[in-house]
Amino acid sequence: MADGASGIRYPFAEPPGEGDAIQIADGVFWMRLPLPMALDHVNVYALDDGDGWTVIDTGFASKRSRAIWNTLLDGPLVGKPVTRLIVTHHHPDHVGLAGWFITKGADLHMPRTGWLMARMLTMDLQERATSETLDFYRRAGMDEAEFEKRKTDRPFNFADCVVPLPVGYARLKEGETITMGGRIWDIRMGDGHAPEHATFWSRDDNLVIGGDQLLPSISANLGVYPTEPEADPVTDWIASCERLAPFARDDQLVLGGHKLPFTGLPLRISQMIENHHGALARLLDHLTEPRTAGECFAPLFKRSIGSGEYGLALVEAVAHLNHLHQTGKAVRELTDQGAWVYRAI
Repeated sequence: MADGASGIRYPFAEPPGEGDAIQIADGVFWMRLPLPMALDHVNVYALDDGDGWTVIDTGFASKRSRAIWNTLLDGPLVGKPVTRLIVTHHHPDHVGLAGWFITKGADLHMPRTGWLMARMLTMDLQERATSETLDFYRRAGMDEAEFEKRKTDRPFNFADCVVPLPVGYARLKEGETITMGGRIWDIRMGDGHAPEHATFWSRDDNLVIGGDQLLPSISANLGVYPTEPEADPVTDWIASCERLAPFARDDQLVLGGHKLPFTGLPLRISQMIENHHGALARLLDHLTEPRTAGECFAPLFKRSIGSGEYGLALVEAVAHLNHLHQTGKAVRELTDQGAWVYRAI
């Protein structure tokens, strides 16, 4: 299957069914877990190490996910234990069941920043939004009805869908190698979507494990949050894409965290860079008049944003505005209502 407009190809037309696995290559299996959101799945992988399995990413911690994993462990993966768990980055759909696997005997391997973030966030339990979070929403120009709702509702807590991680882990580091599934893989870190995001590039064949750093057809969310309100993940993302581009080849089969495995990585990396340059250019045109982040959805997303997508859209708008402000292309001013308004220079 191919996208004729882009030249990107999808060798596997359909994903694995619930509780099933598709063999991607010798000793490499692709599985899928459901997610309760618009992006309704996450891809996970198992690599045959001979006496055990290396599993890459886990899905949310939920009864349904555990049941699917038990089906996989009793079915396609039966006969040997999961001895090692690799987590590409700290987001809940990738790290959610890491602690569960560790109680079953797996060793945890992940980037240091991801481990620290996951440990910290599982301990940060909130029944109501903090004052810092509400200030962040005000400064972003959040819709008033949405703000009032979030002020009283219980916020999402990382621990709602992530099993606590253990104290010990093995660090994945930029520039090092790891042996999985009978292959030696170079570890290369991305950034922007998540800090210190691990990707793996096989030295022995054409496989690349990309997590959310290397996705087809959709853009990874680049968000700014109350924990680091002045962050510029757009710069981090573009720099990461430019660092990874020299290692990309057309024949590589990229196993991403979502959607279908694909080939055509050099073109896809170029698209991912240009997508954000295009979004920034449209946003600058939109800033001929002062705007808050909440007033910048149209040029960034070119579609209507519903309530279910509002939060992700807002943090991505802040990210792009922070980039324009910090690179000297826009100025900002705090209104009497406590919102930043941005204007193109």
